[in-house]
Amino acid sequence: MVNKNDTFTVDIIDIGTNGEGIAKLEDGYTLFIKDAVVGDKALVKIMKTTKSYAYARLMEVIEPSPFRVEPKCPVAKQCGGCQIQEIDYKKQLEFKENKVKNNIIRIGGIKEPSMLPIIGMEKPWQYRNKAQFPVGISKDGQVISGFYAGRTHSIIECDTCDIGIDENREIMSIVKEFMKENGISAYNEETGKGLVRHVLIRKGFVTGQVMVCLVINGDKLKNADVLVDTLLKIEGMTSISYSINKENTNVIMGKTIVNLYGNGYITDYIGDVAFRISPLSFFQVNPVQTKVLYGKALEFAELSGKENVWDMYCGVGTISLFLAKNALKVRGVEIVPEAIDDAKKNAEINGIENAEFFVGKAEDVLPSHFEKTGEGADVIVVDPPRKGCDVSVLETMVKMQPKKIVYVSCDSATLARDLKFLTENGFKLEKVQPVDMFPHSVHVECVTLLQRKNT
Repeated sequence: MVNKNDTFTVDIIDIGTNGEGIAKLEDGYTLFIKDAVVGDKALVKIMKTTKSYAYARLMEVIEPSPFRVEPKCPVAKQCGGCQIQEIDYKKQLEFKENKVKNNIIRIGGIKEPSMLPIIGMEKPWQYRNKAQFPVGISKDGQVISGFYAGRTHSIIECDTCDIGIDENREIMSIVKEFMKENGISAYNEETGKGLVRHVLIRKGFVTGQVMVCLVINGDKLKNADVLVDTLLKIEGMTSISYSINKENTNVIMGKTIVNLYGNGYITDYIGDVAFRISPLSFFQVNPVQTKVLYGKALEFAELSGKENVWDMYCGVGTISLFLAKNALKVRGVEIVPEAIDDAKKNAEINGIENAEFFVGKAEDVLPSHFEKTGEGADVIVVDPPRKGCDVSVLETMVKMQPKKIVYVSCDSATLARDLKFLTENGFKLEKVQPVDMFPHSVHVECVTLLQRKNT
């Protein structure tokens, strides 16, 4: 019988899907231990029990694993961003590749998926072009910023990040000093009072352009001109704005953006394609690996210039515009109107005339268009949010009978679920390419190719 507060000395034999270490007691009872690394011998304390498993706290590493490394970030254990920074990077890649494969086998029901070796990063640090710093008040009443602790809204104070850009620290220092000098309060989630909720920072890695957007719980940011003048001292500062969000919600950005400086966007490149990125636009956070990811999507699509292509969940048109140069016609669908505005502008600035974009839910636009026109597609590309594709999208894709489906995914569990549906409805999974977009986290992207069986 295992009880709360019991302690055990255990060997960590595996890694869980969320990066936690896994140990087994003599009777086969499973323990999940955050911050434990496969290969560790550790002293652990039971925190929560169920009939078949328990969660335990790592109390002491008695014998460290050969895969254990010293985290680069001083708050890596507390912060919820980098769940596996204490694991050697090569071992991280192995874990992610196995995670994808196991999900496809277990959830997707595909016994022997054709897996390509995961593509990792040569330099897995300072790769994020975007950060969203929550702002709050410390116990002694000081304005603080940082990142949320795992599965909480408790702010771990930190003005920079080893996977983020160098400019983060200076920008957050400027914002907090501005708030202090102008008597501007930080938001309190419990009371719903206070003004500044978050600070969004984005940078174009190719152009060097920097964006800052404060998210506020109000209609106006007083003395905003003072903040603008100070932020403009930072090299590359191109866009300064604030977003109004007065809702009691976990959604960070509000729908109304008030521009303070610049044109309201920054520009960056993926390969030779330019993209306009506004505060509300979805844009992949790792531009180095995005080029790899989308390059694989283009490779899998094998376009000859004669194909009609649909791009579901197209964002600001990143994949669409990559594909358009090699396709007859590309149609992109995205629910965020501002992203579609950017997609249309991106097509224009790149001189691409064979891409058309629709605002709406993929599960509404695609079935409606197919019912009205009966138009099929040669290739369908999907890059859905973490929840995967809506079943109506999957059903319509099957009805449209494309020769190929290229599925880009940020969650291998929902990917596997959708692959199960597609492989049971006329498609064969040809290959799976994992790409490490998020080093030191448990997340992994994939590009998969499905072929229609009767082609």
